[in-house]
Amino acid sequence: MKWKSEIAVVACCLGLVTGCSTGQPDTFTFTADLPPNFAYKAIAEYVPAKGETCTVPGGRNTAVGYNMKWRESYTPNSEISMYRTVSGCPLVIRRIRLDINASYWTHRGDFGGDSAMVIIRDDLEEQYKGTFSDAGESTFYGHCQWLFRTSGAQRRIVKILDCKAANARGEPERGHPVSGYSLDQLPGKTVKMKITLAGEERPYMGDTWVKLPKGWKRCMGDNFEDQYAFCFGNFKDFSSFRMPDGRQCTIYPGCTE
Repeated sequence: MKWKSEIAVVACCLGLVTGCSTGQPDTFTFTADLPPNFAYKAIAEYVPAKGETCTVPGGRNTAVGYNMKWRESYTPNSEISMYRTVSGCPLVIRRIRLDINASYWTHRGDFGGDSAMVIIRDDLEEQYKGTFSDAGESTFYGHCQWLFRTSGAQRRIVKILDCKAANARGEPERGHPVSGYSLDQLPGKTVKMKITLAGEERPYMGDTWVKLPKGWKRCMGDNFEDQYAFCFGNFKDFSSFRMPDGRQCTIYPGCTE
């Protein structure tokens, strides 16, 4: 039966059966081409192989993390196993959940993040499958932009990272960056996520900043303590704000007019 042969292949790759070989590697490489000060964090998730009725108690240890401490130790290339066995249950990779993280200043909290995903399913329709070059590499794209706002009593600048799917020209599309593959596409191949960054930032929330020839000015709102500080048509009264590096400024991003 077909499902028995599929289980046999999984068992070979897991080393559960000796004297057999699929003739293919049981890993693939995930990598990323990212802007400066960006890093990814990945979690590869596994489920019982097709035809298996076993379960892993509590679902424990069915995921493997990469670059989990991306601030201290980061590498763009991650070698990902297609198969694992946990608590005696043969597992196969199902998806890779990705966090795209980027630092905009030196404090630990001065970073933004968004998500992406690689989906691995044998029942994917052809139109949703990634394609590979002759060199064995498949690339999917994303486009990120910094959104700025003020926060706290000092109106300190903080930034939010917004990432969208993109085409090969880097033009943003709907949804988050994502790509899909069937299991048989992946042995020995490389999947790459390529992210571009918008050249200009924009406000996180509408009607809070006013665009002038030299940059953005922050509307005052009711007073300096007004945390929302919507403009509401008042384009004359503006407030100062504090940059992440501590500078007191009146226009963003140039600081002084």
